[in-house]
Amino acid sequence: MRVALAEILFIPAASMPARPSSAAAPSPALEAARAADTATNDPLLASFAPVVAPDTRILILGSLPGTASLAIRQYYGHPRNAFWKLVGDSIGVELAELDYPTRLSRLLEHHIGLWDVIATARRNGSLDSEIREPTQNDLLDLIGSLSELNTIAFNGSTAAKIGLKALGERVDDYRILLLPSSSPAHASLSYAQKLVSWLQLTGRGE
Repeated sequence: MRVALAEILFIPAASMPARPSSAAAPSPALEAARAADTATNDPLLASFAPVVAPDTRILILGSLPGTASLAIRQYYGHPRNAFWKLVGDSIGVELAELDYPTRLSRLLEHHIGLWDVIATARRNGSLDSEIREPTQNDLLDLIGSLSELNTIAFNGSTAAKIGLKALGERVDDYRILLLPSSSPAHASLSYAQKLVSWLQLTGRGE
């Protein structure tokens, strides 16, 4: 599945509005999926539009938003998902204490962008192991538009498996980080253990 550049949310940090929208911009794919599947018990789910700016240097890629995130249309919306705390501790900002629009603003100010590797899929619940019939977002189109991008970080093994395959030969053009999932379902590691890896985002864990 290709995502036109017009769908990408480009927000230059220097011109960030004081109060951006409180939800991740819905992609046309998401709206189409909702319209087509509202009457089914096994709806087609769709990812959000990317959150990036022209000066994005680090791109964090997840798999597909979970049920809680889709319900409120926010990246990493489950209250037990450690994403915002992990990134916040990595950049020295208490992101988890901020409202959602401000979180996105702070990420962009630190040259960090967000997206997911899966465009659409069916899934019962929120576990990656339940994902079926996935289609992929066009990562090559996105990274091709980000001239300052130098790091691609994968949040969890599912994102890494799909994303690395999608990048192909371009994988050698970037610093690649394989990060432990921030999901509460990935309970084999403590928060402190996960943070050791996530600090690599800013070089503090190296």
